[in-house]
Amino acid sequence: MTSYLSDLIQYRRLFQMMLVLGIGGTLLPGFHISVINYPSMHIKRFINKTWLERYGSPLHQETITLLWSLIVSIYFVGGLLGCLCSGYLFVKHGKKKCLLCNNMLIMVAALHMGFSKTAKSFEMILIGRFLYGISAGVCSNAHSQYLGEISPKKLRGFANTSAVVFLTLGKVLGQIMGLREFLGTESLWPLLLAVCGIAAFVQLVSLPFFPESPPYLLIQKEDSEGCLKAMKQLWGEGDHQAEFDDMMKEKAAMKSVKTMSVLEVMKEPALRWQLCIMNLLMMSIQLCGLHAIYFYTFEVFRTARLEEDLIPYIALGIGICEFFSNILCSSIIDRFGRRMLLWGGYGLMAGILAILVTVLSLQNQFSWMAYCSVVLIFLFVITYGIGPSGAVISVMMEIFNQSARSSAFVIAGTTGWMSFIVIGMIFPFIVEALGPFCFLIFMGILVISGIFFYLFLPETKGKSIMEIKEEFSTIHFRKKLLPTAEKNSPLEHTFCTKF
Repeated sequence: MTSYLSDLIQYRRLFQMMLVLGIGGTLLPGFHISVINYPSMHIKRFINKTWLERYGSPLHQETITLLWSLIVSIYFVGGLLGCLCSGYLFVKHGKKKCLLCNNMLIMVAALHMGFSKTAKSFEMILIGRFLYGISAGVCSNAHSQYLGEISPKKLRGFANTSAVVFLTLGKVLGQIMGLREFLGTESLWPLLLAVCGIAAFVQLVSLPFFPESPPYLLIQKEDSEGCLKAMKQLWGEGDHQAEFDDMMKEKAAMKSVKTMSVLEVMKEPALRWQLCIMNLLMMSIQLCGLHAIYFYTFEVFRTARLEEDLIPYIALGIGICEFFSNILCSSIIDRFGRRMLLWGGYGLMAGILAILVTVLSLQNQFSWMAYCSVVLIFLFVITYGIGPSGAVISVMMEIFNQSARSSAFVIAGTTGWMSFIVIGMIFPFIVEALGPFCFLIFMGILVISGIFFYLFLPETKGKSIMEIKEEFSTIHFRKKLLPTAEKNSPLEHTFCTKF
């Protein structure tokens, strides 16, 4: 406890900056993802009413559904576009300037949303959602990288995990504000979709009082004095020479290497193992079964004969559990390490899914089984929040150096946003075809991912970027699988050294 209090006092400026970054960083994408489902009926009625007033005839139900699907999905298209642009923007202008400009884009989107009903234009909702998506693609990447770069080694896991905490907080706030007791009503839904403009304004006026990240100032701007000043401003007046020396080593190693483009990162042999790890992390977190759990939540609750009016509040309880689980993850990640949280979390989640499939199969025979499935859903979400949810972003941040990180995050973000789009398109068909047995697919993915990360992911806790890079340079993929074969095969040895 004394250690946490001393850290809180010494790094209070850092914690303040983490709060400001979170408000306009991952909180808003989380809010956008969850909030859109609550006013869906109101927006559909608004589209039909607007069309009727313009053209004198109502829309067919299929056309309304198509327009609604476009409103939902255009956010992810915008996210993909924003992500693709982010790497170039971060290198050229820095993350701080990009976030400030991004806040103005969010406020423009919020104005489109807020005045769409007054202007009788559902097209403004489409434009607003698209702009929200672009901003989410930019700020998600900026937030994660910024957090990792402004934090000292001993707090890097905590700082990186806070991105997930704010993402989950945004989802919870979207669920709360979308309730009919707040803004999820016929008259207030435009305000519900526009309210995140306030958070963007708060970051816009607060962020200028904080510095750019020390590694960016030292390595890309070659401003040693500015780097030391930023470190003291964020970390207090203590001795930060060891951290500065690590940055100088990274700068020296990069002296002959310019900032790498996306294509250069993909072609670089020394980064292939990191890219493989990063893409597997992104795909495993998208395909871990969380989307299926949320999709099935309402059906499971109805089977358990819970009152229909109570179901939205119980679903909100699941979001709150995920939020507090992420907070717990941020407090233990620097103690247990990233690797253990990943393979251990995936293993527990796979076990819970195996039990859940059994329970869902038997709930028609035993009525009390439905209540067991509700408990298992909560356990799955808690395990996800404590384990992989926070560890994934931390590992991704720590396995790339300054020259490759922005482009690597573009690749990771592209994988994530494409996964969102693909899952949204094919997941309903999988559920329709397999029912509760769809969880077996996710269980298999969790088992394979857990084994892979246990065997091949090096621990990054408390290590500098150069130390982590050195570990990756000594990884021999085939040596781990076939330790005896490598001694007898010069061809395999040549293959292994490429990593």
